[in-house]
Amino acid sequence: MVFLTLIAIGVTACGESDAGDAGTFRVALLTPGSISDQSWNGSAYEGLLRIRDSLGAEVSHIQTKTPAEFEENFRQYGAQGYRLVFGHGFEFQDAAARVAPEFPKTIFVTTSGNTSGPNLAGIRFAFEEPSFMAGMVAGALTKSRVIGAIGGTELPPVKDSFRAFTEGARSMNPDVEVLIAYIGSWDDASAGKEQALAQIARGADVIFQNADAAGLGVFQAARESGKAYVFGSNSNQNAVAPEVTVGSVVVDVPHAFLFVARQIVDGTFVPRVVPMGSSVDAVRLEMNPALLSVVPPAAIAAVDSVRAGIAAGKIVIEPGRPFPKAP
Repeated sequence: MVFLTLIAIGVTACGESDAGDAGTFRVALLTPGSISDQSWNGSAYEGLLRIRDSLGAEVSHIQTKTPAEFEENFRQYGAQGYRLVFGHGFEFQDAAARVAPEFPKTIFVTTSGNTSGPNLAGIRFAFEEPSFMAGMVAGALTKSRVIGAIGGTELPPVKDSFRAFTEGARSMNPDVEVLIAYIGSWDDASAGKEQALAQIARGADVIFQNADAAGLGVFQAARESGKAYVFGSNSNQNAVAPEVTVGSVVVDVPHAFLFVARQIVDGTFVPRVVPMGSSVDAVRLEMNPALLSVVPPAAIAAVDSVRAGIAAGKIVIEPGRPFPKAP
C-alpha cells in the first residue's frame, strides 16, 4: 500500500470534492521527495508558503513517489478546482500533459519542464549557469586534479548541470578528471555518503552534489573524511556543513513560483516554457564567506567575469551551445 504525505494549509481535506469559494486563489504543490531535504523540495515548499503569504492563497502539498501518484494527485487537485498546480520536477511532465486537458480552468506547471499547452507550462531553470561557475571554482581549487559530481537519479537537467560543472572545471584546469555518479535515490543519505567516500578514495577533493535528501550524506562524508570540499545545490546549503561547503548552486524556486502565481492572479500569464536564469537572479552561485579565503582570487575574478558576461548577454550557457573559455 502506498502512503502519501499531505500537508494542507487553510484547505479542506484533499479527499473531499469541495472546490472552495469561487473567488479563492487555490494553489497546490506535488513534490517527489521530502520537504525536509534542505534542498530542491524544501525550496518548493518555501515557494508555496510565499504564494500563501504574498497573495493570500489557500495552499496544499502532497509528497508523491510514482508516476501513477503524479497523475492521480494532479487529477485530484483539478477536480477540486485548484487554479494553479505545481509538479516539482522534470519527471512530472508526462502526467501533467495527460491531465491538463481534463481541467481547462486549472493551470499545471512543471519545474525543469520543457513542454507547454493551453493550460500547461514549464519553468526552465538555467541551472547550467551557476553549475559552470561552480566548476570553475572547483577546477581552480582542486589539488589532486580529481573532482566529483553526485546526483540522485540521471534526469536530463541533472546531467546538463554536471556537464556544465565539468566544462567549467576544465576551462580553468584542462587536466582535471571528473568522476560522475548517480545514487539511484533522492532520499538515501547513507547511499549518498557511500558514493562520496568512494569518490574521495579515488582522489576527489571537491564534490558537487545534486541529490536532495540523499545529498546530505555527501556533506557528512566530506566533513568526516576531512579530505574534500562540497558544493551544495538548489537551496543555499552553505550552512549545512560550513566547514567543508565552498558554495551552493542555488535555484530560487520561491522567486519563480511567486512570479508565475502573480501573473495568474493578474490575468497576464501565458502558458509557455518560462525561462529562469541568472539574469533575473533565479539561479546563482552563492559562495560561502567562511571558506572564500581558500579559493584562488583568480578563480573568483574569472567567475565574476562570466557572471557579468551572462548578464550582458555576451555569454550564453545552455545545452547544445559551446561552453565559454575562462577569461
